[in-house]
Amino acid sequence: MLLRLTVNGVSYERDVEPRLLLSDFIRQDLELTGTHVGCEHGVCGACTVLFDGEPVRSCIMLAVQANGHQLQTIEGLAGPAGELNPLQAAFRTAHGLQCGFCTPGILMTLTAFLRDTANPSDAQIREALSANLCRCTGYHHIVEAAKLASRQTLP
Repeated sequence: MLLRLTVNGVSYERDVEPRLLLSDFIRQDLELTGTHVGCEHGVCGACTVLFDGEPVRSCIMLAVQANGHQLQTIEGLAGPAGELNPLQAAFRTAHGLQCGFCTPGILMTLTAFLRDTANPSDAQIREALSANLCRCTGYHHIVEAAKLASRQTLP
């Protein structure tokens, strides 16, 4: 099937198998390997990308479902010269990651959440992250990073 979509501001047109998962298309066809695949069941959140600005689990979507849509992956968060956006910088400042496997999905989830929620409480941040699993940090530093970023301008 012919697939036309925009990923991180770049238009793509590819022939894909109808059963190809969106996560596999992103990682293999586009070679954007920052989108991680953990559980392959939509439970862990590591594969989260923004689909027309909203977080989705790319491991449970077919690539053809993205036809005509816009995606943003973790690679699309940094600026054109590779500078960190405010959320990424806040994660660095607040030590919001350890192994980093879950971080891309968490950053994509928080990007949409912080865009829509001004001055979130700890409880609101934790609720927003409830579908993203992190086995290393215990979430305290992730919540602190989200609060720090919420006080800055996000794209």
